[in-house]
Amino acid sequence: MKVNLKKASLVLSGILAGGRLLAQTADSSHVATDYVKPFSGNTFYNTWSIGVNGGVLTPYTIFGSNRNQDFTHPKSEIGYGVFIQDQVTPTVGFRVDYLGGKVEGNDSQVDALGDSYSHFSTKLHYGISLSTDITVGNISWHDNKSAIQPYFTAGGGIMSYTPVITTTAGVTSNFKTDGSGSINEFYVPVGVGLKFNVAPGINLDLGYQVNFVYSDNFDGYKYGLNNDRFSYGHIGLEFALGHRKPQLATHNPVSSMRQEYMWENQHTKNELQAQIDAEKAQNDQLRNDLNTTNANLAKFTTDSDGDGVPDFYDKCPNTPPGTKVDGSGCPLPKAEVKVYITDQDREVVKEAIRNLEFDFAKSTIREHSFASLDKVAQLLIDKKFHLKLAGYTDNVGSVAANLKLSNDRAEAIKTYLVGKGADASLINAEGYGKAHPIATNKTAAGRQINRRVEFSLY
Repeated sequence: MKVNLKKASLVLSGILAGGRLLAQTADSSHVATDYVKPFSGNTFYNTWSIGVNGGVLTPYTIFGSNRNQDFTHPKSEIGYGVFIQDQVTPTVGFRVDYLGGKVEGNDSQVDALGDSYSHFSTKLHYGISLSTDITVGNISWHDNKSAIQPYFTAGGGIMSYTPVITTTAGVTSNFKTDGSGSINEFYVPVGVGLKFNVAPGINLDLGYQVNFVYSDNFDGYKYGLNNDRFSYGHIGLEFALGHRKPQLATHNPVSSMRQEYMWENQHTKNELQAQIDAEKAQNDQLRNDLNTTNANLAKFTTDSDGDGVPDFYDKCPNTPPGTKVDGSGCPLPKAEVKVYITDQDREVVKEAIRNLEFDFAKSTIREHSFASLDKVAQLLIDKKFHLKLAGYTDNVGSVAANLKLSNDRAEAIKTYLVGKGADASLINAEGYGKAHPIATNKTAAGRQINRRVEFSLY
């Protein structure tokens, strides 16, 4: 048994080593492509393939009870095979197999006469079968390409074999008592397996096959009513025949549909992007043209100093705000304006001075002064007179305090007049403190006179 296992290991190692060499040759000689346009015919694929395999032959099978087999202790021996296959659809293929090797077992059942055998050895000269191969898992919506393809096989064929049995007494004899050679019989191979894509056009094949013999002669001993059967577990390599085409059995047509969709989607996307880019380029050109036009127009419309004359025509730039200019942007000569102040105007001012009173030591104007101040405000509005307000105090208190108080009172009058509508720019308010007294500060009456705000029209 150990010798047989060593032989099987050597066979399998040789197959794998040869597969690696062939895979390297295939990769270096050509590069297969996985894309085929959807709904293309089989001419776009490699449909033919050949395979070699090696493994273990044994009377033991996974079908039914093995206790009723003719020999109760199965042995394992080396088997080998080759096949050629034509894949007609991604799922269905037809294959012709050759199988050879030897099947052995020990310790037969005891028949009704009390006879038994210690050993049988059947030389399988050949087994040639035609089978249908059903591949599953090669069409996937999830993966671009499945690396593993499970398959099932079933078929029928003819095998030629020679069984030799050994009695318990050690006598060996051919099953055919006349020693006339091999037996030819019909058999049914049924199997399952997995194919692994190790390289373009090269698959590692792992399989298990049960062979149902259409007689009870395979082991050379007829016991019971059961036909004989034996199994073959193998490993091998499959090689696609053809050049630069994907293998139909391993090709996922969904990946081609996905690729076609992606290409079409990308083509549409590229077209849309090209249209967008063209529109953007056109918009950029229009924007540049508009900027150029605006820049040219700006020469004729920009008025930096706000005098109403565009810079392009302005011969006197940076004219102060509010200055009246001529057509070239230069200031117009100022016309001399004469101001005529009548006695009646002066009387209005004098009345306001006479009625003007503040709270003690404050800049708050008393209410009875408002009527005469209103007349002054109206005079300034009507005749656009300039008015100077000069505030004064007596000599009581510090210089700083008197200066501040006089200024606050002058500003209070200006604020009041402006509040009534007078132009603030025409009113000048200043405080002079105790300067320029117009009466003595030694008496209360004199100090009262010095606490004043003078109104000057001009």
